[in-house]
Amino acid sequence: MKSTVIEVRTGGRERVHDITKECADFVRECGGDGLLHVFVPHATAGVALLELGSGSDEDLLAALGDLLPADDRWRHAHGSRGHGRSHVMPAFIPPYATVPVLKGRLALGTWQSVALIDLNVDNPDRRVRLSFLTD
Repeated sequence: MKSTVIEVRTGGRERVHDITKECADFVRECGGDGLLHVFVPHATAGVALLELGSGSDEDLLAALGDLLPADDRWRHAHGSRGHGRSHVMPAFIPPYATVPVLKGRLALGTWQSVALIDLNVDNPDRRVRLSFLTD
């Protein structure tokens, strides 16, 4: 297994951050066939495979806003208003994803990208572990 950590700055707003290029660069360096495992070691972020651009990013954030509103209903209530929802989000968008790799290239679908999903406006700095597994 080969592994690396990338640093991602999501800023002080809800964000869908594209990390496809970093993932592609890593597996290209590793070469060969295997699996890329993407893991974010944070209790308030997730990893998703989805189409980015053309409104999908905003649609996802709007859907999460409807499902997990940033209001005062959350029992986990430290930090900014609605912070507790960030701790619930990984139950819907898990903190990991696995992508097949063929000949050093991500085997994503035509419109798929790898994205870090972050609703936590209190923590703008994220780490993402990329691990390449081969047999």
